[in-house]
Amino acid sequence: MGRKSDRKNSNKNKNKKGHSNDAANLTRRILQFLDSNYGEEFNSKQIIKKLEIRDSLSKGGVEPILSKLLASGHVSKNPRNYYSSTKDPSFIIGTVDFVNPRFAFVIPDDPTENDGDILVKEADLKQALDGDKVRVMVNPLKGKFGKSEGRVLEVIERDRDEFVGRVEISPRFAFVVPDFKKMHKDIFVHRGDLLGAEHNQKVIIKLTEWREGDKNPTGKVIRVLGQAGLHEVEIHSIMAEFGLPFEYPEAPDAEANAISDKITAKEIKARKDFRGIPTFTIDPADAKDFDDAISYQVLPNGNLEVGVHIADVTHYVQPKTALEKEAYNRATSVYLVDRTIPMLPERLSNGLCSLRPNEDKLTFSCVFELDIEANVIKHWIGRTAIHSDRRFAYEEAQENIDNQSGDFFEELTILNNLAKKIRKKRFDHGAVNFETVEVKFKLDEKGTPLGLMVKERKDIHKLIEEFMLLANKYVAEFIFKKNKGNDTFVYRTHDSPDMDRLDTFSGFAKRFGHEFDIENERKISEALNKLMDEIQGKPEQNVLEQLAIRSMAKAKYTTEPKGHFGLAFAHYTHFTSPIRRYPDMMVHRLLDHYLQGGKSPDAEEWEQKCVHSSEREKRAADAERASIKYKQVEFMSLAEVKDYDGIVSGVTEWGVFVEITETKCEGMIRVQDMEDDYYEFDQKNMRLVGSKTKKMITLGDKVKVRVVNTDIDRRTIDLEFADNDNKKPRARAFR
Repeated sequence: MGRKSDRKNSNKNKNKKGHSNDAANLTRRILQFLDSNYGEEFNSKQIIKKLEIRDSLSKGGVEPILSKLLASGHVSKNPRNYYSSTKDPSFIIGTVDFVNPRFAFVIPDDPTENDGDILVKEADLKQALDGDKVRVMVNPLKGKFGKSEGRVLEVIERDRDEFVGRVEISPRFAFVVPDFKKMHKDIFVHRGDLLGAEHNQKVIIKLTEWREGDKNPTGKVIRVLGQAGLHEVEIHSIMAEFGLPFEYPEAPDAEANAISDKITAKEIKARKDFRGIPTFTIDPADAKDFDDAISYQVLPNGNLEVGVHIADVTHYVQPKTALEKEAYNRATSVYLVDRTIPMLPERLSNGLCSLRPNEDKLTFSCVFELDIEANVIKHWIGRTAIHSDRRFAYEEAQENIDNQSGDFFEELTILNNLAKKIRKKRFDHGAVNFETVEVKFKLDEKGTPLGLMVKERKDIHKLIEEFMLLANKYVAEFIFKKNKGNDTFVYRTHDSPDMDRLDTFSGFAKRFGHEFDIENERKISEALNKLMDEIQGKPEQNVLEQLAIRSMAKAKYTTEPKGHFGLAFAHYTHFTSPIRRYPDMMVHRLLDHYLQGGKSPDAEEWEQKCVHSSEREKRAADAERASIKYKQVEFMSLAEVKDYDGIVSGVTEWGVFVEITETKCEGMIRVQDMEDDYYEFDQKNMRLVGSKTKKMITLGDKVKVRVVNTDIDRRTIDLEFADNDNKKPRARAFR
C-alpha cells in the first residue's frame, strides 16, 4: 500500500513539474515572439496561430500567461485586447547592403552601436534600396541565425534614383529590368514615359514614384542608350550605372581652353631650373597624359642625382574655379577597356600639364642625392621647370636596357640597378609583394574582343614604380617631420590586416597545397611574400592573389598620419599623379602652402575631401572591373566551344565560382543545375558536400568546365562541370 501511495505522489509531482516546464517554455516563446516583433500588436488567437500552438492545453494557457506578463510589465495591452512588447529596441542609422532579393543588411554608421550588421527582410525594408541611408529599429533579441534583425523605419537619403536597364514592352505597359545586380525590383514605366525607347533597348531611367503597397517603383526614361548588346551601348550603360560623366561640362572646358600655354621668364625664375639636365618620360605606348618624368646626372662628389618631376597641375587649376570644382567632383580618371574618362579636360591632361618631349614644362619635384648603393644622402622638394629630352614607351626603354644600346641606355641601366636595390630594401623592411594579374583585351574597330593577354610587368615598370614610391614616401615624411604630424596633410594609409581574416586565408592557401604561417604577427609580410613567390606562374596564382588582397584592409585617403602596412612605410601619400588623381592635387596645394610658411588649415574640411576621394576611387575601380567583366562575358560568348581547365575560386550556398585558367574569366556553376546529387554548403570549410555521394567541391579544386550561357546584361557566365556524365551537355545560350 505504501509503495503504491509513494508512486502516486511521485507521478503527481512529475506532472506538476512537467506542466511547470511547459508553461515556462510557452511563456518564453510568447515573450520572444512579441519582443522580436516590437511595435506590432497581436491578440491571443493570432499569437496561437503565429507560434503554431496546436494542443488544447497549451492554447488554454496563452491567456493566463499573457495576463502574468502584463502584470509583470513585460507586455502591454490596448483596449481591444491586443498585446505588444514593452522592451525597448535600439534605433540605428546605417547604409543598406541589398545582398539578395530576400533580405538586406544595414551596416551601422557607428560600428560601436551594434554587434555586427543588422539583417532586414525584404518585407521590412520600407522600399529602401541598396546604398540608401536609413533609420532602422533593431529587435531586442537576436534572430534564429544569431544576427541582429530589424526593420527600416525611414529612408533618410536615397543613394541613387537613376538606373540603367533593358526595356521590356508589352501591349499595355512596360518595365525596365535594371543591370545593377543589387537592384532587385523591375521599374514600371507608363508607355508615355518611354521617350521613344523600343523593346530590348538600353535606357537610363529615373525613379519618380514608389507608393506604399506597390510592389515595384515607377520611373520615366530620361535617356535612350541604344540596342542592348552593342559595344558602345554597353560601355555607356556601365558609365551610367556608376554615375560616370558622358562629356566634359562647358564651363571648366572653356576655362581650360582660355589658359595661356606661354611660360614666362618670371615664372621660370621663381623655380629651380632643371631644363639643362637629361630628362625623360616612360609610359604605356598609348598614353597621352605624361604626369611624371625622371632626370639623372652624376654629381661632382660621385653621387647620383635623380629627380622625380611631377606635372604642376595646381599652377593651372586654381581654387574656386569651375575647373577645380569639376576635378574635385570626378576625383579620379577612370580607365575602361576602350576609353579613359579623364579627371581634367584634354587641354590640360594631354596638353598644358602633360610632360611632352621637347617642351618646357612646369613641375613639382622631389630630387634625391643617392650613393651607388641607393642610400638617400639628402633630398629636396619644390617647384621646378624641366625640358623632357625623350618620350619612352615601356617596351622601348626595356629594350634599350636589355640590348645595352639606344637613347639613354646607360642612364636607364644605372636607374634600373638603383631601383632594384631600393626595392630589395623595401621588402627587407617588411613590404608585401602583390603582383596582381591584369588582363588586357585586343579590340577591333567595333569594340569586339579579338583576344586577351595578361599584362607582363618587367624591370622597367618596377623602375618607375620604385622612384614614384620613393617620392611619395619622402613627401609624406617631410610634412610629418615638420611639426611632428600636427600639420594637416593628406596621407595614403593602409591598416594592418585582421588576424581572423588572415587565418581564413591561410586555410584557403593550404587547400592549394601552400603553407602560410601567421603564428608570428611580425612576420606576416615575410610569409605573404614567400607565398606570392611560390605561386608565380601557377594556375592558382590569380585566385590566391585576389583572396590575399580581400583579406587585407583597404587603402584609403585620410588626414590621420598613420602608416601603410603593404608598403611598410611609416608615412605615405600620393604626390605623383595629379593629372589623374585629385588627392595628388590636394597634396601639391598643402605642400606648397607649407613650403611658403603657411599655417596648418582646418583638418575637417580636408578629411571630408579625403573621404570623397576614397569613395570616388572605389567607384572608378568598380566601373573598371565591370567593363572588364563585360568584355570577358562577350569574349567567352564568342570563344571556341570546348572543355576548359579551371580552378574553383569561390564556393557559396548557391553555386561554385570557377576561374577558367586559359582566359582568366570567372563563371558560376549554380547548385540548382548540379543534378548528380543534392549538395549542402559547409560554410566553415568553404565547400559543397553531396548528401548521397559525399563528393566534395572545395576552394582550389582543379576542374573541367564548359560554357552554357552568357548574359551581357548581368555580366555573368554560366558554366557546368564537363565531367558530369549524368546529363547531356546543354546548348549554349547567349544574351
